[in-house]
Amino acid sequence: MSIIATVVVLLIAVLHVYILVLEMFLWTGPKARASFGTSAEFASATKALAANQGLYNGFLAAGLVWGAVASDPVGFQVKVFFLVCVAVAGAYGAATASRKIVFVQTVPALVGLALVLATR
Repeated sequence: MSIIATVVVLLIAVLHVYILVLEMFLWTGPKARASFGTSAEFASATKALAANQGLYNGFLAAGLVWGAVASDPVGFQVKVFFLVCVAVAGAYGAATASRKIVFVQTVPALVGLALVLATR
C-alpha cells in the first residue's frame, strides 16, 4: 500500500508540473487555451496572472515530491499537508472557476490522502 500511495502522490506532482507548464509557458497557446477555455484576448491579458498561478502549482509539485522522498515522520506529514493544500485549491477552483477542477485536482488529492493515511 505504501508504494501505491507514493506512486499516486508522485502522479499528482506530475500533474501539477504539467499545470505549471501550461500556465507559465503555454498560456497563450492553443493547448492551454483549450484546456482552460479561454480566448486569445483573455489569455494575452492574463498571461502574468497565469504565470503566477503556475508558479504556485510548481510549489505544490515540489512539496509532493519532497513528501514522497523524505523519510517518516517528515515524509508522512509533508504528504498530508500538500495533499490537503491541493484538495483545498481544487475545491476553491471548482467553486470559483470551473467545476471540472474538482475532478482534476480535488478527487485525486483526496484519493492520495486516503492512501497515505491508510499506510499509517
